[in-house]
Amino acid sequence: MSWAGSDDVFLSTSLASYLDKKLLVLLRDGRKLLGILRSFDQFANAVLEGACERVIVGDLYSDIPLGLYVIRGENVVLIGELDLDMEELPAHMICVSAAEIRRHLSNSSTEGRKGCHRSQRLYEEENGVS
Repeated sequence: MSWAGSDDVFLSTSLASYLDKKLLVLLRDGRKLLGILRSFDQFANAVLEGACERVIVGDLYSDIPLGLYVIRGENVVLIGELDLDMEELPAHMICVSAAEIRRHLSNSSTEGRKGCHRSQRLYEEENGVS
Protein backbone atom coordinates (compact mmCIF):
# COMPACT_ATOMS: atom_id res chain seq x y z
CA MET A 1 0.00 0.00 0.00
CA SER A 2 1.29 3.44 -0.88
CA TRP A 3 1.37 6.37 1.55
CA ALA A 4 0.72 8.74 -1.34
CA GLY A 5 -2.79 9.95 -1.99
CA SER A 6 -4.31 10.07 -5.44
CA ASP A 7 -3.21 13.71 -5.91
CA ASP A 8 0.38 12.94 -4.87
CA VAL A 9 1.00 10.78 -7.94
CA PHE A 10 1.62 13.92 -10.00
CA LEU A 11 4.17 15.54 -7.67
CA SER A 12 7.23 13.81 -9.13
CA THR A 13 6.05 14.23 -12.70
CA SER A 14 5.87 17.98 -12.21
CA LEU A 15 9.69 18.03 -12.55
CA ALA A 16 9.37 16.35 -15.95
CA SER A 17 8.61 19.71 -17.55
CA TYR A 18 12.03 20.94 -16.36
CA LEU A 19 14.06 18.12 -17.97
CA ASP A 20 16.87 19.43 -20.19
CA LYS A 21 16.27 23.01 -19.05
CA LYS A 22 18.53 25.36 -17.09
CA LEU A 23 17.38 25.63 -13.49
CA LEU A 24 18.08 27.48 -10.29
CA VAL A 25 17.93 25.21 -7.24
CA LEU A 26 17.83 26.74 -3.76
CA LEU A 27 18.98 24.37 -1.00
CA ARG A 28 18.09 24.34 2.71
CA ASP A 29 21.57 25.54 3.68
CA GLY A 30 21.13 28.63 1.48
CA ARG A 31 23.30 27.52 -1.42
CA LYS A 32 22.14 28.41 -4.92
CA LEU A 33 22.93 25.92 -7.69
CA LEU A 34 22.54 26.45 -11.42
CA GLY A 35 22.57 23.70 -14.01
CA ILE A 36 20.67 21.65 -16.56
CA LEU A 37 18.27 19.08 -15.10
CA ARG A 38 19.11 15.68 -16.56
CA SER A 39 17.33 13.28 -14.21
CA PHE A 40 15.11 13.10 -11.11
CA ASP A 41 13.14 10.57 -9.10
CA GLN A 42 9.99 10.42 -6.99
CA PHE A 43 11.83 11.92 -3.99
CA ALA A 44 12.95 15.01 -5.96
CA ASN A 45 16.54 13.75 -5.98
CA ALA A 46 17.98 15.47 -9.03
CA VAL A 47 21.01 15.36 -11.30
CA LEU A 48 22.30 18.66 -12.69
CA GLU A 49 24.73 18.72 -15.59
CA GLY A 50 27.18 21.60 -15.90
CA ALA A 51 26.25 22.67 -12.39
CA CYS A 52 27.78 25.62 -10.61
CA GLU A 53 27.24 27.19 -7.22
CA ARG A 54 26.47 30.90 -7.31
CA VAL A 55 27.95 32.71 -4.32
CA ILE A 56 26.82 36.31 -3.76
CA VAL A 57 28.43 38.77 -1.36
CA GLY A 58 27.06 42.30 -1.61
CA ASP A 59 27.38 43.38 -5.25
CA LEU A 60 29.91 40.64 -6.06
CA TYR A 61 29.19 37.15 -7.28
CA SER A 62 31.06 34.08 -8.47
CA ASP A 63 29.89 30.93 -10.22
CA ILE A 64 31.96 28.05 -8.86
CA PRO A 65 31.89 25.09 -11.30
CA LEU A 66 30.75 21.75 -9.86
CA GLY A 67 30.28 19.64 -13.00
CA LEU A 68 27.78 16.78 -12.79
CA TYR A 69 26.02 17.20 -9.44
CA VAL A 70 23.56 15.00 -7.54
CA ILE A 71 21.16 16.78 -5.18
CA ARG A 72 19.30 14.96 -2.43
CA GLY A 73 15.62 15.87 -2.68
CA GLU A 74 15.10 16.54 1.03
CA ASN A 75 17.57 19.44 0.79
CA VAL A 76 15.68 21.21 -2.00
CA VAL A 77 13.68 24.29 -1.03
CA LEU A 78 12.92 25.66 -4.48
CA ILE A 79 13.44 24.71 -8.11
CA GLY A 80 12.84 27.24 -10.85
CA GLU A 81 13.51 27.47 -14.56
CA LEU A 82 15.82 30.26 -15.71
CA ASP A 83 14.65 32.38 -18.63
CA LEU A 84 17.53 32.28 -21.11
CA ASP A 85 16.29 35.44 -22.86
CA MET A 86 16.63 37.58 -19.75
CA GLU A 87 19.66 38.70 -17.80
CA GLU A 88 20.22 36.46 -14.78
CA LEU A 89 21.57 39.22 -12.55
CA PRO A 90 21.07 42.97 -12.20
CA ALA A 91 23.53 45.16 -14.10
CA HIS A 92 25.28 46.38 -10.92
CA MET A 93 26.47 42.86 -9.99
CA ILE A 94 30.18 42.22 -10.65
CA CYS A 95 31.57 38.78 -11.47
CA VAL A 96 34.76 37.94 -9.55
CA SER A 97 36.96 34.87 -9.16
CA ALA A 98 36.19 32.10 -6.68
CA ALA A 99 39.23 33.07 -4.58
CA GLU A 100 38.11 36.70 -4.38
CA ILE A 101 34.54 35.81 -3.41
CA ARG A 102 35.87 33.51 -0.66
CA ARG A 103 38.01 36.36 0.66
CA HIS A 104 35.01 38.71 0.73
CA LEU A 105 32.89 35.98 2.30
CA SER A 106 35.38 35.42 5.12
CA ASN A 107 35.69 39.19 5.69
CA SER A 108 31.92 39.60 5.92
CA SER A 109 31.56 36.66 8.32
CA THR A 110 34.34 38.09 10.53
CA GLU A 111 32.54 41.45 10.64
CA GLY A 112 29.32 39.63 11.50
CA ARG A 113 30.98 37.89 14.43
CA LYS A 114 32.38 41.21 15.66
CA GLY A 115 28.87 42.65 15.50
CA CYS A 116 27.54 39.75 17.57
CA HIS A 117 30.15 40.34 20.26
CA ARG A 118 29.39 44.05 20.26
CA SER A 119 25.64 43.47 20.64
CA GLN A 120 26.31 40.93 23.40
CA ARG A 121 28.41 43.53 25.27
CA LEU A 122 25.67 46.16 24.88
CA TYR A 123 23.07 43.73 26.19
CA GLU A 124 25.24 42.88 29.19
CA GLU A 125 25.91 46.57 29.95
CA GLU A 126 22.23 47.52 29.70
CA ASN A 127 21.07 44.64 31.90
CA GLY A 128 23.87 44.75 34.46
CA VAL A 129 25.20 41.32 33.54
CA SER A 130 28.90 40.85 34.16
